[in-house]
Amino acid sequence: MSYGRDVIYSYDGTFDGLMCCVFECFERKEMPAEIIIGEPEQFSFSEVRIVDTSAEKAVRVIRAVPQKITPDTLDTVHKMFLSCAANKDLLILQYLCKGFRFGKNIEKMLADDTVNAVNKAVFHCTHEAHLLKGFVRFSDFNGYLAAVIEPKNKVIPLIAAHFTDRFRNENFLIYDKPHRMALIYFSHKAEIAENIDFELPSASAEEELYRELWKCFYRTIGIKERFNPRCRMNLMPKRFWSNMTEMREELGLYEVSQNRITQKNERHD
Repeated sequence: MSYGRDVIYSYDGTFDGLMCCVFECFERKEMPAEIIIGEPEQFSFSEVRIVDTSAEKAVRVIRAVPQKITPDTLDTVHKMFLSCAANKDLLILQYLCKGFRFGKNIEKMLADDTVNAVNKAVFHCTHEAHLLKGFVRFSDFNGYLAAVIEPKNKVIPLIAAHFTDRFRNENFLIYDKPHRMALIYFSHKAEIAENIDFELPSASAEEELYRELWKCFYRTIGIKERFNPRCRMNLMPKRFWSNMTEMREELGLYEVSQNRITQKNERHD
């Protein structure tokens, strides 16, 4: 397979579209220098090859992965596609090329740069999804539950089964603000919607009361003598606090204290 440093693949950003890039790579026996979504933003001397999405070609690649590599490889590739890793599309293509070449042995190639990068990105994605199973905070709006999250990875598909099983008798929405993606569960049917905008409505007086009760519960169960801010921040990263009812006020106090420390250091400088 030749490495086409002057070839860029362009696709529509879907998983099937990326699988078509894999198909194109093998059909032309070339490895692109880059994979982009849509048209390039600036002038490039490289040839841009538009890869059209074909369900037939995508299915052929998807079926070949568990047959020629391992069944777990397809799950790995799906999670890698949901990750926030830089150049994830090209990494997936390179990973599958190695997989088709070495078969199941690719799982043991931990020192390989591509395999290592994929494993790290998948771990980061799945770990964030695991954390958000406990950090999502719902609010009640006239009988409907809604929550906003701000993850780095597209975790909605990874946490959907957890919440639809746990709240199977409720109607709820979880909105991923950075990726404009939402899990909508209504009348026992779940749907993942993309490219949508959503803002939480103003909370009712009753909802505000429940929020205060939750904050009170959080403060009450804490053991003052065992309070460890550093440990808490490791287990509950600060970037989640803005969407957690019990942590919003503390986040504000934390930011004020950090600003004061910064100003103090600037005066000493």
